[in-house]
Amino acid sequence: MSYKIKYLLLIFLSISITSCEEEFLERRPTDAISAADALANEDNMQLILDGIHRGLYSQSQTVFPGGNTARANNHYWVPLGDNLTGDLIHSANANNLSWRSAMQWNEHTQPTSLTTELLWYHRYNIILHANLLINEIESGSLTETARLRHILGQAYAYRAYAYLSLVQHYGRGYLIGDPASDPGVPILFSSETPFTSQPRSTVQEVYNQIGSDLEAALSAFEGSEGPSVGGPAAKAQLSVDVAQGLKARWALSKGDWATAAEAAAKAREGYALLGEDEWKSGFNSNELSEVIWGSNVIAAETTFFRSYFYLASNTFNGSQIRNNPKIADRRMVDAIPETDYRKDVFLPDAPNSNTSAANGNGGWENNTNPLYTTEEEFDAAIAEIKSTYGLVSGHNTHPYMHFKLKQANPGSIDPDDVIYMRASEMYLIEAEAKLMMGDLAGAKEALKPLAEARDEEWSADEFNSEESFFEHLKFQWRLEMYAEGFGYTNHIRWDEGIDHAANGGSGASEVLYQGAFQMDKPSVNDDWIFKIPQAEINANPNLGPSDQN
Repeated sequence: MSYKIKYLLLIFLSISITSCEEEFLERRPTDAISAADALANEDNMQLILDGIHRGLYSQSQTVFPGGNTARANNHYWVPLGDNLTGDLIHSANANNLSWRSAMQWNEHTQPTSLTTELLWYHRYNIILHANLLINEIESGSLTETARLRHILGQAYAYRAYAYLSLVQHYGRGYLIGDPASDPGVPILFSSETPFTSQPRSTVQEVYNQIGSDLEAALSAFEGSEGPSVGGPAAKAQLSVDVAQGLKARWALSKGDWATAAEAAAKAREGYALLGEDEWKSGFNSNELSEVIWGSNVIAAETTFFRSYFYLASNTFNGSQIRNNPKIADRRMVDAIPETDYRKDVFLPDAPNSNTSAANGNGGWENNTNPLYTTEEEFDAAIAEIKSTYGLVSGHNTHPYMHFKLKQANPGSIDPDDVIYMRASEMYLIEAEAKLMMGDLAGAKEALKPLAEARDEEWSADEFNSEESFFEHLKFQWRLEMYAEGFGYTNHIRWDEGIDHAANGGSGASEVLYQGAFQMDKPSVNDDWIFKIPQAEINANPNLGPSDQN
């Protein structure tokens, strides 16, 4: 692809094959691992896939040359979707891993930032190794087996996933632009040197390729046989259900409502909705019944202070969270019915213990909550929260802090799984797609199982128009998928800006959020589009300054 991709393949193969099994610990030099060795049999091909799986959550410098320890790939990219849109709100001034800079829109709008650069190279890293598998298997040189078909299905699904991520970040939103002419990203099929790139394809061309890859994945998964793994590791492998879920996302983002509804219904089959105890357990394990796909993070390969939970969960024992508890938009929390158990994971009346809080109300001396009339009551409430949720002495508390994400071992730096796709999302996709087709009754029926599971008194009769139901559906998206990274793509699909000041305010500090406190909607604000890495433009002969977003 570029200066990094040119040298990526052999190094990645070395990582994949040497890190996945004990018998490979006697490592050969990087340049001794050839593509022919990696593709010699199904076992080695599976190791390439395992390398891609682990690359989703490993620190980027372990995946490709020039990577950086400050990003652990999807540990960063998943919560970034809610960090950018102000759904995951910062309560104090902390900038570990540039998390504050990203929140202030000073990362993705800069072509030299780590965020723009590493997201680009990580996704193309996936594409390169998917191409390696696809090209070899589709060449017909191997005997087709059920296991080989499963490897092929995963490779096609991974390529679709990576291209969808790239075009949604580095291209204008399909529904708010002109996809036939809007520039997307380069489409690459090569898996051999010299890894030269291509010019930017249009958004439409990239979407067409994603659709083609998803159909190829679904076809390959038919009659296939996955690896014999169980437990949370099983859901780290891509499956026919993951492919259907990706198809639902792809179709929803392009306004193909019928396809989105159909694929979403298929993707969630067999994944029971979470009960109350499971929903409140912290979203830290692939073993949850709703999980369709997620990274099974191995303890021996923990990312420590680079993890999703370090950035987003108030139980993690790291400075980003201890000094800067993450809070939810109080407008959303206040709107949750008392009968909806999801309300319980938000603490609107938590004392503000942080004397460095951005709102200036931290510490007993600045207390504004009438619930606490004495310092003893104030301190006791803090102690109770820490005891209940396993926080350590250094953790601060803050009104509207959340405990949706909780570690399996709270108060530690232990790694946890990273969930990418749940059945709940598929109910929301189906409901939105049916509503967009003008089928209000069908949309209500699609949402009903999810809404009633969370709130036993939920009634579709409260919403008598498509407009009122759409507002409610957006509320359900924000609440159910809170902190799971869907804010960015939702805002683009709905063409909604950001306004922390509207309707009583979100609770965010304008001084802290600066220009990101209010943002025009994506259709009139190109800052929603990520900058292409300047290093890519400098190194790629098919891209020039005029290609920059």
